[in-house]
Amino acid sequence: MLLYTVIQMIDYLISVVSTIVIVQFVMGLLIAFNVINTRNDAVVAIWRALNALLEPLLGPIRRAMPQTGSVDFSPLVLIVGLQLLSILLRGFAAMGY
Repeated sequence: MLLYTVIQMIDYLISVVSTIVIVQFVMGLLIAFNVINTRNDAVVAIWRALNALLEPLLGPIRRAMPQTGSVDFSPLVLIVGLQLLSILLRGFAAMGY
């Protein structure tokens, strides 16, 4: 029972991190196309906070992946990896480990 609860908590954290990655990606696109202004202090604060939260996860992935030019696939790799981990944990929970 306790293990199932811990797995649910980890699964929830995986969902939160995946959502933060998507928010950072969308915000990066909006900044790149000048939809939101980077002169706004709130925008800069949110952008820096998102980058500070995700850099420990995305940095090693970026270093391990080959250079693809201006396209950064590390957020996609992180989300896929987190979803695979979530599926694996749910499988363990269903087996009763």
